[in-house]
Amino acid sequence: MSDAAAGAVTPGRRARQPWAVRLGLSPRFHAFCARVPGLKHMARAEGAALFDIVQGFVQSQALLALVELRVLHRLAEGPAALAALAGPAGVPMERMAILCKAGAGLGLMAERRGIWRLTVRGAAFLAVPGLEAMVRHHPVLYRDLADPVAFFRGETQPELAGFWPYVFGAGGAADPELAARYSALMADSQGLVAADTLAAVDFRGIRHLMDVGGGTGAFLAAVGAAHPGLQMTLFDLPAVVPGAEARFTAAGMGGRVRIVPGSFRDDPLPAGADAISLVRVLYDHADSTVAGLLRAVWAALPDGGRILISEPMAGGARPDPATDVYFSIYTLAMQTGRTRSGAEIQRMLEEAGFADCQIRPGFRSFVTSVVTGVKPVNDTAQKSV
Repeated sequence: MSDAAAGAVTPGRRARQPWAVRLGLSPRFHAFCARVPGLKHMARAEGAALFDIVQGFVQSQALLALVELRVLHRLAEGPAALAALAGPAGVPMERMAILCKAGAGLGLMAERRGIWRLTVRGAAFLAVPGLEAMVRHHPVLYRDLADPVAFFRGETQPELAGFWPYVFGAGGAADPELAARYSALMADSQGLVAADTLAAVDFRGIRHLMDVGGGTGAFLAAVGAAHPGLQMTLFDLPAVVPGAEARFTAAGMGGRVRIVPGSFRDDPLPAGADAISLVRVLYDHADSTVAGLLRAVWAALPDGGRILISEPMAGGARPDPATDVYFSIYTLAMQTGRTRSGAEIQRMLEEAGFADCQIRPGFRSFVTSVVTGVKPVNDTAQKSV
């Protein structure tokens, strides 16, 4: 078969491509690489990377099955034979064998002499806060992407748009059952976010931190534990207040935290804090809503006050394989926000009046990155909220 017949790219159009792309479009070149010892390893690695992309959906579904059938959880209690995994899960032995082999292929478990064990990666999956909850939540996104062509054309009504009702203000989150559902998922994912944010930002010098849209207070409780002298305010929807009160009471922080119910879409932000954090908030909302929120934060802060934004951020000119795939598509399905780069957030902060804005790339981009800014001292500019 000729190179031209191997694909849809015509020779004329191929000639206008960069030379490296022209080689990549040539089956003859790939066959040549597979025969040359020095290039064989590169060809094999690139082929494996491409196949990982192709099989990604199957990998994620196998992981979901391992979680829902509690295979990894049983192995966390100790090594087990295949029958001990298949029986409690209600899965035929031959099918459980295939699932376990898939788990081994993912590096989560391993078999020796008929006994299955967790690997270090499998143990980490169970130990890292939020990962299991994220996997359990994935079927909602999977259903939204069942017809990806229609999804990207905007011809579907994504289920995720109704999963996070808080993005529409206090009225959208009045259902206690819905509030409990999304609050639990947010709290489960905040452990790593808090740890990475604390590693990226120096909280010394801050007397009073207000966390806006902080759910039941998982992030604020982590910061409060790391900085015992810090006073705190939690501002979020009335539906999450009971969960927040319970968290801070259990942590012995009830006297240090003021909980103010409200929606930043509908209510002014309380004054009194010299720093305000927005953790996984901006990417839930459209640019106009974010611009209004940043102006409200500017108005609530004193001169010299600090703003801290922590969330997964797109790679900008260099797309990130985690945030520009997972989070950008997730927020697209939500229909209310989008995943922004650090540079975009910095620009929006500056437009709201903040100065000395700094982008702090996170240790793990898929967990969070941080952008900070300062309200200039003696700034006489008038901001409309």
